[in-house]
Amino acid sequence: MDQPARPSAASGPSPVPEPSGVDLARVALRAAKEQARARGAAAQQKKQARRGGLRSGARADGRDPLPLGAAINRLITERGWETPAAVGGVMGRWPQMVGPEVAQHCEPQRYDEDARVLTVRCDSTAWATQLRLLAPQLVARLNADLGQGTVKLIKVLGPGGPPRRYGSLRSPGSTGPGDTYG
Repeated sequence: MDQPARPSAASGPSPVPEPSGVDLARVALRAAKEQARARGAAAQQKKQARRGGLRSGARADGRDPLPLGAAINRLITERGWETPAAVGGVMGRWPQMVGPEVAQHCEPQRYDEDARVLTVRCDSTAWATQLRLLAPQLVARLNADLGQGTVKLIKVLGPGGPPRRYGSLRSPGSTGPGDTYG
C-alpha cells in the first residue's frame, strides 16, 4: 500500500491548514454577500434604464445644483485661474491694501501673469515717485496676501499726457510736441 509521504518536521515549515468549520462559513458568507451586491447593482441599473436614466435621490451627488459661489470656485480651480482671480480681488480691494490716501491717487491698471508684474498708474509725478519708494513694501504685502512670488514687481506709471489733437497744424503721423508727461 502506497501512502502519500507526509512532510516531516525536519523537512521545512508545516503546511497551512485548510479552512474548516467557522472559517468556511465566513468565506461562504462573504461570497454570498458579494454576489447579492452584484445582483442588486445589476437590478438597480436595469430599473434606472427603464425609468429613463438616473434620478436625484435623498443623498447629494455630483448632479445636484450648487450655490453660485461654490460653482464659481470649482470653475476657477478646474481652469487654473487661482492667481488671476486673486490678483483681481486685490484690484477690487486696492484701497484696503494701500490705504485710502494712496488709493485716491494711484490705481492698478493690469497684471501680467507671465512676468508677474502689477502695473499701477498715478495721477501725478509726485505720487508716482512716492509709490516707487513704497513698491518693495507693497510687493511684500501683496505676496503675503496672495502667496509668495505672485507679484515680483510693481511697474509705476506717471500721469498720461493731454489728449493728442489732430488738426491743420499737425502733420499726419505726428506724435506731438515731444514733451514727456510723467
